[in-house]
Amino acid sequence: MQFTADVHDAVARGVVNLTFRRWSRPQAKVGGRYRVGAVDVEVDDIDVVPWSSVTAREARRCGFVDREALRKIAAHSGPIDDDTMLYRIEFHTVGAHVAPAPVVVTPDRIAATVQKLDGIDRRSKHGAWTRTVLRLIGERPGTVSTELADLCDRPRPEFKADVRKLKALGLTESLEVGYRLTALGQAITRA
Repeated sequence: MQFTADVHDAVARGVVNLTFRRWSRPQAKVGGRYRVGAVDVEVDDIDVVPWSSVTAREARRCGFVDREALRKIAAHSGPIDDDTMLYRIEFHTVGAHVAPAPVVVTPDRIAATVQKLDGIDRRSKHGAWTRTVLRLIGERPGTVSTELADLCDRPRPEFKADVRKLKALGLTESLEVGYRLTALGQAITRA
């Protein structure tokens, strides 16, 4: 779950512990842990509710002064009227984000990862894509996924699924907006 940087401190202090999202499908799950700034949060409950049921108290729990301020932010993906259904996500802070141990980039690690990328490209129904996506992310760190997907001529949800495969290999990491290459990802693009 992503939040604007100005909310990170309030999430870390537990002041913000609720959010509403206008998703077409769930982007979080109960029990899931997500990084928000310097902390991790865990989702306690997810419901789908109409905008008309959102209270002023809930807007304040989201970090907004009133419902209208919340509506303006939540409406970034489309207008919200009383009947608009939103995901209502309750969460709590579970502590400081613990970064994974840094990956040691060795020639053997690079070779093994290149083999995995070759396998992904061979099995892909839309052709070899891994090097193209790595190169784009390397050239355009912090670029919104919609723009990167357009450059690859891929639908955004499919593009994001591809990037998750690269992330699972330790090649990319998500930013507040967009992605960047890890040290291993940079080594692979140079290799």
